[in-house]
Amino acid sequence: MKRVVIVRHAKSVPYGYDDDFNRGLKDRGHNDAKIISDKLKDEDVKPDLIISSPAKRALMTAKIYAENLNYPESKILLEDDLYDGITTQEFVHILNNLAEEIKTVFVFGHNPIVYYLCGNLVKYFNGDMPTSSTVGIDFDIENWREVSARQGKLAFHLVPRDYK
Repeated sequence: MKRVVIVRHAKSVPYGYDDDFNRGLKDRGHNDAKIISDKLKDEDVKPDLIISSPAKRALMTAKIYAENLNYPESKILLEDDLYDGITTQEFVHILNNLAEEIKTVFVFGHNPIVYYLCGNLVKYFNGDMPTSSTVGIDFDIENWREVSARQGKLAFHLVPRDYK
């Protein structure tokens, strides 16, 4: 089995849209990311690889998860297309090229991209993706090159408001 965990960045500051790429997180964003990553830690869901949008708010969220889940911050891979725009097929291509020893990959990005990816990777996804939402998608496969759209099964959908 292979697992993809898709995370929308935590709540960001409501200003700086003229420099959207460099918007940071609000205190609430830090707290929400900690809450959800704590829940994942309790459930023993840990990344073998973290891929993040390079935008400040997504990368900051990825670093909070990484620290809490004992993943080396220096090993976070940046993927520009998670900020600029990526199609489901392009995302599947990234997954198809992952090393086979990776069992669980975490991906940090932005709406609407993360919402579309969740909706297109599973057969039925009718949730929303507020900030810090974290969705686990399981693929009943042995090799990443077998991943395809609409073949995943929703393993979990964590939203901060459910844990406050």
